[in-house]
Amino acid sequence: MSTPLLEVHDLVKHYPPRGFFSAGSAPVQAVNGVSFAIAEAETLGLVGESGCGKSTVGRAILRLEEPTAGDVRFVGESILEADNAALHRLRRQMQVVFQDPYSSLNPRMSVGRAIAEGMEIHRLARAGEIPARVAALMVEVGLDPESAGRYPHEFSGGQRQRIGIARALAVQPRLLVCDEPVSALDVSVQAQVVNLLADLQRDRRLAYLFIAHDLAVVRQLAHRIAVMYFGRIVELGPARTVIAAPKHPYTQALVSAVPSRVLERHADRIVLSGDPPGPTTVLPGCAFASRCFHPRRDQRCHAERPTLRVIDGHQVACHHAEES
Repeated sequence: MSTPLLEVHDLVKHYPPRGFFSAGSAPVQAVNGVSFAIAEAETLGLVGESGCGKSTVGRAILRLEEPTAGDVRFVGESILEADNAALHRLRRQMQVVFQDPYSSLNPRMSVGRAIAEGMEIHRLARAGEIPARVAALMVEVGLDPESAGRYPHEFSGGQRQRIGIARALAVQPRLLVCDEPVSALDVSVQAQVVNLLADLQRDRRLAYLFIAHDLAVVRQLAHRIAVMYFGRIVELGPARTVIAAPKHPYTQALVSAVPSRVLERHADRIVLSGDPPGPTTVLPGCAFASRCFHPRRDQRCHAERPTLRVIDGHQVACHHAEES
């Protein structure tokens, strides 16, 4: 990988217990020591089941949630140590596309005004230039610029997500955190939005952290895939090989759940037993051990937490990944 645009080191996010009956309870461990890097014009797909902490990672990187520990660096500059002025400048370089395109837009603000807001905040254009820039952005994402005066409720879900993308692009960022940007859309519209993101990456050399639970969608856009389970990355590697030859049992289960005609590979469906650990559970070993189907699973899996190590070009957190 070329020089990283974004570097995440041992990111941790724990939430303190809340509520009258939670006194003395353990904190919720949303993210536990996540590390990765993203280069310019690269897409890292971050996948995992609901509740694994992937969206929290994206929000912590942008400091929409304050991390508990760790470090995040953008072009070598620490985001977590940045003061308000530095953070204001850095946030122009890093933008987010949210999952729900309707709730992320102000219903009382026209879409043209919403797209222009970032330009005004960061003083990127004179007042007289802004309407033309808004129109150009709307054309770039496939919207009619004549509709700039309309409001979010007058657009379809796919159109609203295009508005969200245009709003993010308005400040000329280098990195987009895409938090499940197509999961709320129809399948046909999903493909259109993914193709739009691919075109924008090619034309603007954007980097993406693409957060999703659908491997079939991630496969279309990601150069590398990181698989999360219970707040940790359990496998990270090139997208094609992670899907074609997954090393971690949890990744194997995720891949097997995707119809073979979609991934162009056959895999017998793996049905996991049991439930993931509770969010306040502290485990000495592998969090996946109680659900693992690996034939060599042993007491070490329950007693010693595996660390990421390189096996056949993948980083895998499994004591027995060589025998996968």
